[in-house]
Amino acid sequence: MNLEQAAKALKELGHPTRLQIFKKVVKAGHSGIAVGAIQEALSIPSSTLSHHISSLASAQLISQRRESRTLYCVASFEQLQDVIGFLQDECCQDEH
Repeated sequence: MNLEQAAKALKELGHPTRLQIFKKVVKAGHSGIAVGAIQEALSIPSSTLSHHISSLASAQLISQRRESRTLYCVASFEQLQDVIGFLQDECCQDEH
């Protein structure tokens, strides 16, 4: 992961509402969570939720899939690990 990708992901996660959404999606695991369930749990207007989901998707932190009429959000656990790895990669290298 390069600096720009990490900065984009951290920027999107730096917004309290997006962080709440992302935590819900991560908690749901690999099967994901319906957008309606996120909206109900967090009491976010649908237009606002859509905006935040788009931001998370643009940072490749989540993906979406449609099953019939239900839209699901699924965490990109690989991207999450890449962000964590980026932050930890050089841990303690300058310690003497």
